[in-house]
Amino acid sequence: MKKENDMIPIIEHKRHDMPSIFTPASLLREAQRQKSMSSGSIPEFCVLDPDGDLSRRLKSSGAKCNQNWACYHTELFNLELQDMTVGVLGCAVGASFAVLVAEEMFASGCRILMSVTSSGQVVPSCRPPCFVLIDRALRDEGTSYHYMPPSPYSMIRGEVLNIAKLIMTDSTSIVQGGVWTTDAPFRETEEAFSFARDQNLLAVEMEAAALYAYAEATANPVICFARITNQMGTIENDFEKGKDNGNEDFIDLISKVAHAWRDGR
Repeated sequence: MKKENDMIPIIEHKRHDMPSIFTPASLLREAQRQKSMSSGSIPEFCVLDPDGDLSRRLKSSGAKCNQNWACYHTELFNLELQDMTVGVLGCAVGASFAVLVAEEMFASGCRILMSVTSSGQVVPSCRPPCFVLIDRALRDEGTSYHYMPPSPYSMIRGEVLNIAKLIMTDSTSIVQGGVWTTDAPFRETEEAFSFARDQNLLAVEMEAAALYAYAEATANPVICFARITNQMGTIENDFEKGKDNGNEDFIDLISKVAHAWRDGR
């Protein structure tokens, strides 16, 4: 038996082949009971909006809050595209929060989840603001280790990558590459950045490694984009997303991915 000081809790006592005692279905059941909600499904295509810009715009413009979303911690707004409804959830920042709501979304009727998170540039690949289709994410966070055994990276699932590639053929504002997922954005040291640059990682963000580990463990399709908006405050006039906080570009990306998924089924 290991001594207490020799233990690394994040990788100890993990049985990835065993079911969890606590499930999203049981949480949602009790939430529905307490809120006197009937059971129903949320949109099949859902989006995580960690910055919350799109969610706030939807709320201020009178968009409907989805009545089938029973989560205790968040609101899900309906984004009405021309011919389909998409669910948008704001401000689920960080790996553990993102995966918590992802679990609840797939238990509530979601069939594919997209995440678009504001990110800091590591290796220059495009002129900010721009999007990175994340194909691998460095696992410098904790949540992914509860879903998959230790490894350097979480990878996008092949069938989801094929969907994403359909929208990249005519786009100059989307590049494909790897990112660094961190739990501690204010502990991004020069040594850590040097390693990320050596790994040719394009951006640093806070959710993708965990979401891709969850996707691999559950076979639920998840697609993550990093929206490069900043250089971690090391320059003046940083963190700019463009007109209307970049919401029109965000909606355009959502529409392209959602329709590529729907049309490819």
